[in-house]
Amino acid sequence: MEVTIGVQNVARELTIETDSPTSEVTAAVEAALAGGSVLRLTDNRGRSIFVPAGVIGWGQVGDSEKGRVGFTP
Repeated sequence: MEVTIGVQNVARELTIETDSPTSEVTAAVEAALAGGSVLRLTDNRGRSIFVPAGVIGWGQVGDSEKGRVGFTP
């Protein structure tokens, strides 16, 4: 699954690939935003990503597009 987070005052968004279920990622984001704490996610390689909840501008959680090759008209 692909998780994309927009960080305030940063031009580029943060995108990670994770094997965590959608419900787990959504619960972690909601808990961090509600409590004003740090959002902690783990990517496919086992690396931890920490984002302070106060700087999260937006988030997107969904399936990643794998296997796309070539050009589309």
